[in-house]
Amino acid sequence: MFRFISKLIFAFRFRRAVEKADAFRRITHRRYLVIPVNGKLEVVSKQELKKLLSYGIFRKGTTVRDIEDRALYITL
Repeated sequence: MFRFISKLIFAFRFRRAVEKADAFRRITHRRYLVIPVNGKLEVVSKQELKKLLSYGIFRKGTTVRDIEDRALYITL
């Protein structure tokens, strides 16, 4: 029962994150990614992702391509 509820909550949060990414895409015409960060789903543009990499937020050696491969959703 606990797994069912946790999957239901994750599905709800994922759907909201996808809707948010699509809305941002319509406004700014940038590519957005839904990525899991510390157990939460974050919506980040690809340009912001490049800045975060340059600031050293992610591990050394991580590339934008690595994060795109692990992204749960990418806007087109």
